[in-house]
Amino acid sequence: SAHKKAHQPVGVFMGASAALPAHVPAATLASPRFVRRVDMELRQLRYFTRIVETGSMGRAALDLNIGVSALSQQIARLENELSIRLLQRTSRGVTPTSAGLAFYSQAQLALRHADDAILAAREARLSGHVSVGMAPSTASVLGVPFINAMRESYPDVRLHLVESLSGNLERMINTRQLDLAIVFQQEKILRWSARPVLEERLFLIGTHALLASLPDDPVSPDQLTTLPLIMPSQGHGLRGRLEAVCQQHSLSVEVVADIDGLALLMQAVRSGLGATLQPGAAISHLDHQALRVIGIANPVLSRPNFLVSLSDDELTPAGLAARVILSKVMRQLVESDRWPGATLYVN
Repeated sequence: SAHKKAHQPVGVFMGASAALPAHVPAATLASPRFVRRVDMELRQLRYFTRIVETGSMGRAALDLNIGVSALSQQIARLENELSIRLLQRTSRGVTPTSAGLAFYSQAQLALRHADDAILAAREARLSGHVSVGMAPSTASVLGVPFINAMRESYPDVRLHLVESLSGNLERMINTRQLDLAIVFQQEKILRWSARPVLEERLFLIGTHALLASLPDDPVSPDQLTTLPLIMPSQGHGLRGRLEAVCQQHSLSVEVVADIDGLALLMQAVRSGLGATLQPGAAISHLDHQALRVIGIANPVLSRPNFLVSLSDDELTPAGLAARVILSKVMRQLVESDRWPGATLYVN
């Protein structure tokens, strides 16, 4: 009956192709009626070739680790897509039709090509050039781990690292001199991709003599007004954070020197000329016997880190790969407590 046929194990593909002839001449297969776009999956080719090789739906299903019914359904879909009957049931098991034999030969070739393509993709070594910008304080924590991670994952990619203050990095990314950068003021980046990765606490740093009057507990913003400060010039990230907290609390601070370079700025701090505000990345390599580090109790005095890049359409494959590695390394450094004062954003 029709009801029984619907439940026969091979009826799925036999019934689906029942109106098709078992033998289709090669000339017919090449005719315009048959030459059309066909969508199929590699797994269907693998299923079909295994059935032909074993001569049994049951044995093929065992080899492929799937159910007989699921295997039959996949073959039915393949036959429907081709509008050709590929297999037929005989007393000796399942055998290919003439069309099935022709298809089997080409399916084997297609699978070999697919396997070769997968192997080539896995063995291919990405190459190219990518330029990445970091502020000096960021580079002191992130630079070498990022270089090592890139060398391990993509040894043929030529990496160009630029260490400069954040304001300079913003201009360089906007003028396409950089592919990627870590910056701190998202609003200054025009039309590029900007992803917040982490936020850093800022710390007050100065000589023990200069900060002798301050307690060990985190200082409040108004206590900054009693100190001479050394900061990067206006337009750079840290200076912008200081100006934001001064505006919020109606404070006026004394900046005794504008220094746009971390090494010289910290040398001036060590000489006792003034104190400075720096993120946790900058304090990781400090000599704490010579300098004192105090936290600041104000949420404004923290610094967001944005991973900025050219648009995905403009980034090269090397640039896309470097962006993934850079984000991964940043997160690993925070999670392993190797980035002082940093907290990851929850994506």
